[in-house]
Amino acid sequence: MKNILKLNFLAIFLMSIQHANADEIAVIDMRAAVLSTQAASDAFKALEEDPDYASNLEEAQALQSERQELAEKLQKELETLSNEDIAKMQKDIQELGKDIEFLAGKLQQAQEETAQKVFVSSGAAMQKIIGELIQAKQIKMLLQKNETILFSDQALDLTDDVTSMLDVAASENGAKTD
Repeated sequence: MKNILKLNFLAIFLMSIQHANADEIAVIDMRAAVLSTQAASDAFKALEEDPDYASNLEEAQALQSERQELAEKLQKELETLSNEDIAKMQKDIQELGKDIEFLAGKLQQAQEETAQKVFVSSGAAMQKIIGELIQAKQIKMLLQKNETILFSDQALDLTDDVTSMLDVAASENGAKTD
């Protein structure tokens, strides 16, 4: 069923392309455009310098090292350890794994929150820039670059253009507020 839907979508898409000039079609990865900006880079650098984030990252790395050492010890001494010792070491490895997963979740959540803040803060500028590019390049069809697009010529990709224009807009706004 999924394959039939995909084939139908592809057929409709290909028919619509026949009516559109290739110069009138463009693709964009808005997530990559925003996360490649200097503002995003600065936001993630600030996140890495945040004491809570840095502490969680350091703790996760320490727990990972401890878990790795324990696993190596278990592997080396497996033949000489009692069943009780083996079970205890395996339990300790599992508990360390759970602690690492918990910290990794906290780190990922902080990264997602930072990315979301960057998206929100650049949303209006990005919409304006995309609108300007659509007019300037006379684009009739703008597609989100994702897994459903099987192929697109790099010349059709506006992602880098939007990133550059977002950086320029941010630097102009920074200069106006100074």
